Amino acid sequence: MTPSHSALNGYDLMWLYVMFDLPVETKAQRKASARFRKDLLKDGFAMHQFSVYIRHCASLQSAAVHIERVRQLVPDEGFVSVLKVTDKQFGETIHIQGRRAKPPPPSPAQLELF
Repeated sequence: MTPSHSALNGYDLMWLYVMFDLPVETKAQRKASARFRKDLLKDGFAMHQFSVYIRHCASLQSAAVHIERVRQLVPDEGFVSVLKVTDKQFGETIHIQGRRAKPPPPSPAQLELF
């Protein structure tokens, strides 16, 4: 298998789910929780749900690097789980939205480039 073919394999590409319950009873706990969320965003994670963040990784090695970063970011109190999912499995995700869902925002009139 060539490296370019391997990079496109849906079983080699990974998604990381970071799921957490952090205490927010005291001011210090709320601050630690907010810092954890902001640090996840800085590391390229996106909020999927309020306490679930996701990030795409190009390989198992890249996933391992980001898992270690999450390990270093975890506040002293709370519970954090990291789930590795292949790109193929991620593509099979079923999203169900309530009947009272807001309509999606309108598409931009022009193409935006990063």
